[in-house]
Amino acid sequence: MDLRSEKIQRILSKYKFHDVAVEQLQKIYRIYPEMMPSTGTYTFSDNTQKDLLKLIGNVPVNYGGRSYNIPIQLWLMDSFPFTPPICLLRPTSNMVIREGKHVDKEGRLHLPGLHNWDYPKSTVLVLLTEMISKFEEDPPLSSRTTVDSGRTHDQQNIKVSVIGGGDLGMSSVMSILSKCKVDKLVFIDVAESSTKGGSTDLEMFSLPKVEVSKDLSASAGSRVVVVTANSWSSEQSYASVVQNNVDMYRGIIPTVAQLSPNAVMLIASQPVDIMSHVAWRQSCLPPTHVIGAGCNLDSERLSHILDINLNTHKPAWVIGELSDNKVAVMSKTGHSSNVQPEIAAGSSSTKPLLDRAFEMMKSRGQRSWSVGLSIADITNSILTNKMKTHSVSTLAQGWGGIGAEVFLSLPCIMGTNGSMRLAGVSLGQEEDSKLRESVTSLSNLISQLRI
Repeated sequence: MDLRSEKIQRILSKYKFHDVAVEQLQKIYRIYPEMMPSTGTYTFSDNTQKDLLKLIGNVPVNYGGRSYNIPIQLWLMDSFPFTPPICLLRPTSNMVIREGKHVDKEGRLHLPGLHNWDYPKSTVLVLLTEMISKFEEDPPLSSRTTVDSGRTHDQQNIKVSVIGGGDLGMSSVMSILSKCKVDKLVFIDVAESSTKGGSTDLEMFSLPKVEVSKDLSASAGSRVVVVTANSWSSEQSYASVVQNNVDMYRGIIPTVAQLSPNAVMLIASQPVDIMSHVAWRQSCLPPTHVIGAGCNLDSERLSHILDINLNTHKPAWVIGELSDNKVAVMSKTGHSSNVQPEIAAGSSSTKPLLDRAFEMMKSRGQRSWSVGLSIADITNSILTNKMKTHSVSTLAQGWGGIGAEVFLSLPCIMGTNGSMRLAGVSLGQEEDSKLRESVTSLSNLISQLRI
């Protein structure tokens, strides 16, 4: 858990049991890496306020044979861990709170473990276990079918923002308009990006539902935020070139995350695995809500070739780093199966098929319009809660024995609540070696950047 940011350090220094608090936070991260620290001002019932640390993330819950991610927020008092946290639900725009025995109408949780808090027997890890158990008995959230005004879910304002000009930004706008049902699509042409342009044409021809802006505040309330901006330069070292992108992101990502705290952030800037990692760090959003376009386009092409040309009829995905080290995996189940897809372990029977399909893909480049179509397909899965499996760049730590904090493309089920990774499997020696090489190179590059 990265507690090094200036804001976190400033708040944490005021905690009465600083060293114990840090130790507890690190333990939480080892078990629940998606619970991320942030800072904020909590307003108590008597209207007094205090700057505190909070943990934001999702807890995994199984209910009715399906897996759900319940978004929560834990405010840590300055006497943490000797006093219990204040626990709140964070319902997204398509969720409603189900008031019950352990949840009030404001989304505050009232669990036995909170009322009987006694550190060190009582810890946040024990509390999260109890929380999951209670949620599986009685889910605290349900899908919103109507809103107070009587409008149905489909009639709610669906807003998507695309940040960054150029061909890829324009392709993403056009593809999302064609593929997705949106009420408003905001196109923000970032001045700092080297991929500027296109916004003037959009303004001239006044496309329905499209708003053109140069102000990040126009993105407020978005369901999905697509970032295509790049800030390349003539710097000689690769790390210096990437650092320019990181510096540009610092002026975009935190602001966008504050304006749309429930959005899924979809990164298409290059290098996508690094920039997805950077966006996650800078946004303080849970890793399920920050993904990169990654190997999704290659995966769709691979599945199409296997299905149409090689008559396999099983989904397949390209995983790993968006580089020569990427590898292919196949699903155990077919396209028409109602069972949640699972990755098949590497075998002598599937490898020749995947190698052949990979060879057939070599002539297909990644043009801006093809990447734009891929971005629109991921966006559509999020907006419609399609629960389709995409290979997107996501936090890979803990998957398949990966210990480092890196982003790689992995098969993830995509829906309104973001991404949910498929379970890791044993890969073949060649494939595993490529992933390990990528983990090492990405870790080395991240360590050189000032995020």
